[in-house]
Amino acid sequence: MTRTLAFLGLGAMGRPMAGHLARRTNELGGRTLVWNRTASKAEVHAREFGSQAVLLAEVAGADVIFSCLPTSAEVDGVLAELGEHLRPGTVWVDCTSGHPQAAGRQAAELAARGVSFLDAPVSGGTAGAEAGRLTVMVGGPAEALEGVRPDLAFAGKVVRVGGSGAGFAVKAINNALLAVNLWAAGEGLAALGLGGVDLGAALEVINASSGRSNATENLIGQRVLTREFPATFALGLLAKDAGIAADVVRDARGSAPVLMAVEALYRAAAHLIGPDEDHTAALQLVERMNAVELR
Repeated sequence: MTRTLAFLGLGAMGRPMAGHLARRTNELGGRTLVWNRTASKAEVHAREFGSQAVLLAEVAGADVIFSCLPTSAEVDGVLAELGEHLRPGTVWVDCTSGHPQAAGRQAAELAARGVSFLDAPVSGGTAGAEAGRLTVMVGGPAEALEGVRPDLAFAGKVVRVGGSGAGFAVKAINNALLAVNLWAAGEGLAALGLGGVDLGAALEVINASSGRSNATENLIGQRVLTREFPATFALGLLAKDAGIAADVVRDARGSAPVLMAVEALYRAAAHLIGPDEDHTAALQLVERMNAVELR
């Protein structure tokens, strides 16, 4: 049976993700409908990947609707616009880095219309999206996930982590850990730089030792020491995710002083450095605090 998929949001992550869907559905004789608030992006996507640019109302007839938007608030907006046009039996897969509380509310609203909702944020960055090797962490009904698993053409690994909201919670904590590792490594390198240590050599040692992390192996050397800071994942979005992680801690009545502190640090960095800068530019605040440049 041919299927019609829809993808809402063609940003840095959504564009290649929707491209993988379009290639898969075209091979199987189906369709991938794409929508973006800036319509020209959808039209360019259709020319590049063979998807079909549509108005928002037209996605309501799709078998599976994917969304990849900045926050849960934008998802609320498109849900309100689509509203009663959604048909029973549809599955909504939200790949936004959203809020767990929003997932529960959105799932309940859609269930009343006979629509299943999966919170399914992704990890792997733009490189993983381009390669179709993203990790997808899914919250929601297991049967709904099994029904759409063959459609996840952008995924290298798919893991159901619990009920509604669990996917968003895991994503937030994951990104908070990214923030912690990046910031801590920046502080350590700043101290070494003040002491006259060759930071490239220090990073080489760290990456062959127990202090290594994704931040030291794949981010700092390529983006910070080079002074490139390429725009991939916005600093403001990482600050938002750190805030969601703090909410997860509070809702669980947990104790996580490091995670709570990193929320404040990244909100300050987003304010002082700029929310649209690459998330690695947060280390420019560490540089200011230490009057040293990491290079």
